[in-house]
Amino acid sequence: MSDPQDPATADADLLVVRPGKWTLVVIVQLREGTKRFNELRRNMGGVPQKSLSVTLRELERDGFITRKAYATIPPRVEYDLTDLGRELLHLADDFKRFAQRNRDAVERARRLFDAADERAPL
Repeated sequence: MSDPQDPATADADLLVVRPGKWTLVVIVQLREGTKRFNELRRNMGGVPQKSLSVTLRELERDGFITRKAYATIPPRVEYDLTDLGRELLHLADDFKRFAQRNRDAVERARRLFDAADERAPL
């Protein structure tokens, strides 16, 4: 069992907070302000409904977004970034710049790896 007082454990726990595939996409989508569930889903293209629901719940649990539900028919639920979420948005922007800057190098590395892997004996 991990010791929450141990700084190494605390850092490791923090690093596993946001592993989801859709996390940064949701954070970026909320950059412009409050969005409803279906609006997020539509803007995100191929995200499965369940995946989006899980991602939103995790982000809310960790304090990156807020969720506001309205007692209407049909029910209306809106999501927005918190201050912590806006800080995470900076990381998303940095990651995007990194990906753009290094796309060619990553693609080259993948081609070399795949070519070597095809030659490797089974």
